[in-house]
Amino acid sequence: MTVIEGNRLEEGWGSFFPTESVQEIVRKNPEVVPERYVRNKEDKGGDDLLPHLFLDIPVIDLFLLASGDEEELKKLDMACQDWGFFQIINHDIPIEVLQEMKLTAREFFQLPLEDKMKYFKAPNDVQGYSPSPIVHEQQKLDWADILILQVYPIHSRQENYWPIILPDSTYNRKVIEAYSKEASRVAQQLLAGFSKLLGLQMEELLKKHCEVLQVMRMNYYPTCPMPEKVIGVSPHADTGTLTLLLQEDDTIDGLQIRHLGGWVPIKPLANALLINIGDVIEVLSNGRYKSVEHRAMANERKERISIATFICPNEDVEIEPLASIVAEDLVHKYIKFRYGDYLNYYWTRRLDGKTPTNLELIKIEA
Repeated sequence: MTVIEGNRLEEGWGSFFPTESVQEIVRKNPEVVPERYVRNKEDKGGDDLLPHLFLDIPVIDLFLLASGDEEELKKLDMACQDWGFFQIINHDIPIEVLQEMKLTAREFFQLPLEDKMKYFKAPNDVQGYSPSPIVHEQQKLDWADILILQVYPIHSRQENYWPIILPDSTYNRKVIEAYSKEASRVAQQLLAGFSKLLGLQMEELLKKHCEVLQVMRMNYYPTCPMPEKVIGVSPHADTGTLTLLLQEDDTIDGLQIRHLGGWVPIKPLANALLINIGDVIEVLSNGRYKSVEHRAMANERKERISIATFICPNEDVEIEPLASIVAEDLVHKYIKFRYGDYLNYYWTRRLDGKTPTNLELIKIEA
């Protein structure tokens, strides 16, 4: 197995520098964007929008997929090869669970600053409340505040970041747990579908996720007087296996994905979940399926909230292209690596797209 090396890998999660809440910046002076947040075209990954393609984003019926429907399986295969993103409907998550999760996220960000600061993450922690991660002092900042909670395995939770149970509060751990349990079920169904596509026994991919790392990230994007000059989340691709995204308001778009050299805005479907595959699936599939760059944009009309759930293997799991696919492709495109090493390295650098510190780091030169 090849060990991923880097100047800061041994530092674990890396150092994070304090900065002010974007929500507070807007509250104090809603007409000004501090220079630290102003981005140029290159920082944003370019301005080439392809809005006419939003209708082409694949939609997968999870009920049909889980029932073994061959046409739905083909749609999933196409979605992962061509887009790396798709929306799922008929996922069987109760509407009230979705609504309560949205309300819980909103409730947290509406807390007074002094109450939110009770959950402020400590240096070198990933979990907790903060503005977007900063890994060096000259870094341009994202126009967002976040709350990160590790949900599974339960023993990895840092309880000081979980909500204090208050009788009159909807920032409620029971809601977070109920939604996370449903998200885990959906992820298991999708992994079963991927197992079939990749020619594995149904449980083979699930074995790599027997003690799954499941992380929730709540994102708050305030309104911005100059949205064209900032970015909510910098262009990046996800390191894990799958990401499930729930958007609070499906009338507002902000997420954009890289496609055909430009950016395609995602129009969320009501009560659907947006799914994207991460680097783990790209490596396991030997590059057949793509972990695609994406970014989040700000707007001047309305604040936006989203809840991302990241599904990842345990840190000790070794990831490499599946032997059956390598035999078919006649080329081994990625080195074997320990997932925890890859994850640690990711957290020690800026979210700036697929630089040599992301997937390029583990690709084998042709």
